[in-house]
Amino acid sequence: MAPRGATGWLKGLCLALAIVVPCSHAAAQDAGGSAAPAQPSAVAPDGPTTATGRSTGLPVPRFVSLGADEVHLRFGPGREYPIRWVLARKGLPVEIVAEFDTWRKVKLHDDDEGWIHSSLLSSRRTAMIKGEIAELRRTPSDDARVVLRAEPGVVGELLDCEDDWCRVDIQGRRGWLRRSAFWGVLPRETLP
Repeated sequence: MAPRGATGWLKGLCLALAIVVPCSHAAAQDAGGSAAPAQPSAVAPDGPTTATGRSTGLPVPRFVSLGADEVHLRFGPGREYPIRWVLARKGLPVEIVAEFDTWRKVKLHDDDEGWIHSSLLSSRRTAMIKGEIAELRRTPSDDARVVLRAEPGVVGELLDCEDDWCRVDIQGRRGWLRRSAFWGVLPRETLP
């Protein structure tokens, strides 16, 4: 038997996790075929694709944050899978895109994905500035006074969202940011 290359390894992983991880897309494209979505999902009439998590019954996708200072992002849902990245920033927002037992498949701000044990996640909502320096404003208006300017990568607590604006607390200073200025909230998502 010939040793597996990177493509063979991916196909092997996909076969081992076919029920859990939607790997069929990568394997089918590699084989020259067209790939179908791994799981059906419901589409809200005016919103993004949504589904319900198999383990929690909560909406998927949804945002949470890292609940520990060191979190292992793994290739699969279990400690036996290799570590893909070590995330060392408590409070970093991540998007849950799938669930399996006590494991959550998450997407990072750079679109990288992997599996994290649910005990290392927090329901605390956070926002991370992306792109360029963002202006935190006193009220949800482009004409409002600037309270704080935050560089890309700065993380704050997400408090409230309405329309195109979200209220955020960054190091004790509260104000409003445009949704497009940060990572950590779904399109048209409102927070209580």
